[in-house]
Formats: sequence, structure tokens, C-alpha cells
Amino acid sequence: MTTIPATTDRISAPAPTPASADTTGSVVKAEQRRELGVFLRSRRERIQPEEVGLAPGGRRRTPGLRREEVALLAGVGVTWYTWLEQGRDINVSAQVLEAVANTLRLDRLERNHLYTLAGIQLGPARGECSVLPASIQKMLDAVSPYPALVLNSRYDILAFNDAYCDVVLDMRAIPVEERNMLWLTFVSQEWRCSFAESESMKHHMVAAYRAALAHHLGEPVWQDLTQRLLASSPLFAELWERYDVAAPSTRIKVLDNARVGMLRIEPATMWLTQAGQLRANVYTAADEDTEAKLRILVGAG
Repeated sequence: MTTIPATTDRISAPAPTPASADTTGSVVKAEQRRELGVFLRSRRERIQPEEVGLAPGGRRRTPGLRREEVALLAGVGVTWYTWLEQGRDINVSAQVLEAVANTLRLDRLERNHLYTLAGIQLGPARGECSVLPASIQKMLDAVSPYPALVLNSRYDILAFNDAYCDVVLDMRAIPVEERNMLWLTFVSQEWRCSFAESESMKHHMVAAYRAALAHHLGEPVWQDLTQRLLASSPLFAELWERYDVAAPSTRIKVLDNARVGMLRIEPATMWLTQAGQLRANVYTAADEDTEAKLRILVGAG
């Protein structure tokens, strides 16, 4: 067991002085710093002291690790880490952030999320595109009888094929301004399809949206969607407060179709890199029975 010393004000990280520019050359926005602090707190509160070799100690006012315990285990100053959680504008280096990530046992997606919120870029800057070339629609039409659609990182539905309308939801009947997968899932009354394990699917969607939002904090269209979802869906608000992050799911999904019964569909995701951060999801049949049912639904059998 590791014992927390009486004095823990040892500074192994840079002194907590206000930063005119981040060590990566970019200034962390105020909203990013706030989100970073809340995310760090949510991650440390899920770790019990005994899990990292610390004595449980006396009664704790909050669940999980204390700030000074995270600082000790990460080898950083208590003051510096406290300021980091408080969202103050301080210097943050990749090396020190990595030590914090290891201490909080972040997985790959959570680690990337942490770096994004801290303003440390791990790869090329992401682009956006709002206009799809005609070839994308041709591709979607060509994969019938498999349902397919194109989404951006905000879950806006930018294109779909007839098979998607026949099997999952008739997107042609949905107003353009409501063609957002999160809005349809959590708010819209038009969503008539029934997925098994829908609760876990919704949890995963919210986590993937939060991960994507880290790249767009402060952007009005993202803020507007988030606030409308929070105001319109208690379930979305509940899941949002978990501060989980994830990548888009590729798990097999079970869909209960009113005409043919259960369908087991497996999403194949293709990133449309030339068009920016867009992805095409093609829902292929996971078994022969589903293959036959899909052909019946789209009139290809």
C-alpha cells in the first residue's frame, strides 16, 4: 500500500503560471478548459484508492481518488493538477498529460479525448465538408439491398439509399432539419424501428458524440444541437452527465422489423477521407436469414 504523505506540494510538472500560449503553440479555449476539468474529475471519481495501491483512508466526501492522490501517482504538483481540473489557463505539456492519463487508466479513446481538450493535436487537423459528390449517392444505391447512409461527426444524415428507407426508417418523410441520428433517436416521434439493446446503443451514441464534440467546442451549430437535445430528452441529459467517450460502434445490431421480424445487421463503416470527416455506414446481413429478409423488404428477392 502507498501512503499519502502529510505534505504533497511537490512540483514535478511546470510551475502553475498563466500561459500566454500552450506548449504545442495553440491556446486552449475557455470552454475546452472547463470541459477538460469536468472530464478529469469524472475519470478520477471512478477509481477506488485500493485499485491503485492506496490505503482507503477515512471517510471520503467524494467517490474515487482525491486530487492530491492523482497528483502523487502522476508525479505532478498538487497545485498544478488542481488548477488543471479547475479549468485555469496553465501550461500543459504532452509528457505531463501522458502521466495523468496513465494514472487515471484512460483507454485509447479517452486519452485522445483528453489531448484534444487540452489543445494538443495528435495528428493532422480535421476538415469538414457539407457538399457530397454525386458518386457517393451512386455508391449508396449500388449496395442495395443493404441499408446505407452517410453521417458527419455530428450525426447529421447527409445521404441515404432506398433500402435504408424500406428497412430502418423512411428518411424521405423526415424534414431535412430533423435528419440527425441523435435527434431521431432521443426526441423524434418518427423513429419507429426497434433495436434490441437499445439502451446500450443510445449510451454509445452519446459517448461517440461527446468525443467528436471535443473538436468543435464553441461552434454554434454544435452548441445548438447539444442544448436542444439536453432540453428535449431527459435520457440524453442523463447519459451526457456520464462524460463517457467512444468511437462509432461496429457491433452487430438486432432490428425488429414490423414486416419480417428480427434482422441481424452488421455495420461496415467507410471513412470518406476526401470529403472530410464523413462516414458511410452500410448495414450488411449478419446471417443468411437476414440476407433473405432484406431482399424481400427491398423487392430484390
